Amino acid sequence: MAVVMEAGAPPSFEWRRWPETEAFVDRLIASALEGNAFARALAERMPGETGTRFPVWVDHLVITGGRGLGVRLEGLGYRRQSITYAVGAPVFAHEGGIFPRIAVLPAGPGSNGPTGDLPTVREVAIKVDSAAAFSRAHDLGLDIQGYPMGPYRIGRIPGERTTLAVVERRAYMGFEPFASEMSREGRMKPQAARDALAALDLWRARRRRFDDDAEGFDATEATLERVIELAGSTDLACHLVFEAEREYWQSRNNAARVQKARQDRLGLGWANHDHHTFRCSRRFFPRIMAMFTRLGFQLRERFHAGAHAGWGAQVLEHPVTGIVIFADLDLATEEASEDFAHEVLPELPRPGTVGLWVALHGESILEAGMHHLEAQFDFEYLRNGLKAEAGIETMPPFSDFPFLRQAFTAGERWTVDPRRADRAHRAGWIDEAQHAKFLREGTIGSHLENLERREGYKGFNQQAVSAIIAATDPRLH
Repeated sequence: MAVVMEAGAPPSFEWRRWPETEAFVDRLIASALEGNAFARALAERMPGETGTRFPVWVDHLVITGGRGLGVRLEGLGYRRQSITYAVGAPVFAHEGGIFPRIAVLPAGPGSNGPTGDLPTVREVAIKVDSAAAFSRAHDLGLDIQGYPMGPYRIGRIPGERTTLAVVERRAYMGFEPFASEMSREGRMKPQAARDALAALDLWRARRRRFDDDAEGFDATEATLERVIELAGSTDLACHLVFEAEREYWQSRNNAARVQKARQDRLGLGWANHDHHTFRCSRRFFPRIMAMFTRLGFQLRERFHAGAHAGWGAQVLEHPVTGIVIFADLDLATEEASEDFAHEVLPELPRPGTVGLWVALHGESILEAGMHHLEAQFDFEYLRNGLKAEAGIETMPPFSDFPFLRQAFTAGERWTVDPRRADRAHRAGWIDEAQHAKFLREGTIGSHLENLERREGYKGFNQQAVSAIIAATDPRLH
């Protein structure tokens, strides 16, 4: 089974595919949609209007079944969690694949629940950025339980047999709108919403542009500590920081703004995010990793994609928010075994794609912002929808498998600061013609990534990522 990997993990990790689990979960979701007309209509609208599929939005399912249901779920890769949905209602999560959690209500008297039967779905819950925005988008007037900016808010839409729940989470894995454990931690105190908003605004308003990157990292680390203090927990601080990071990236990418508006028309937000990609310098990579681990991230697989790839990456995952980071940097051939998440690497004579992007635009954690956000979509519907609605082109897929399809939208061109271009030219990283062209036309800065996962596949394709990193080298454009 796949597990989160700590420092010193091998440079690659093979995630399993779970076709039988996907088939089982898809049958549960189909049963839920049959039992709720509103949910069924919403699912039918999603591909054409947002380029997404209903299953990628599912946060959890509440089902009933017989005595053998727990064993059945474990056979599909699920494991029982320490938290419960309610008294006598265990919760199962899948650590090795991307699947919704499943809460199991006690079966009625005399029910043996044969393993061949499909359990009854009582409720299907979808995740959104804002339950209020969802209610407004569909004119529902939902009675939303939970405090504004609180850890868990939920509104319910009854159906013929199944309830559709709309949930909004902030660094909380439980199922109580007024959670007792959050109260003990101070997350439910009267001023908690005010403090969370203050922490969010602090990160939004931080200075990102510095003449000296070392000064920028000092300031950013200090701001992060203030955000954590205001938020009251590293988990909530993580949620807020990445909400602001998505906003900043979106402000610099037209495809992101178009797609966010499409998803917002159905009140969904960016709750379908898959991973956040930060491009980083070799010099400051350990400091960036330290900031992320300060927020509670754990190191997952580490990539060094071969002798001629010229890049590497550290994947991180947050155990509470579920946020995933893909942080990449230039790597030399002989550095395959280096623990670059913790050890400062010497500068290379000439930067690769990632290093030159940082040289021209800045660190992702500072001035540049994320290189791209990858969210889960219906691949063809998103590509066709962006083209039809806004004329946004998509690059050829760099992964095209039945279980993993990936492609960037055409790159957003950013203006290059003359000081950055001059430094790169003086260092010999770009020639005279490239220097003049970058100043005249700018160069590619960011993308939205179209991703479709199947069979719960949780990993990345190293060879495909190598190809797309090489293809986005500013010197080629």
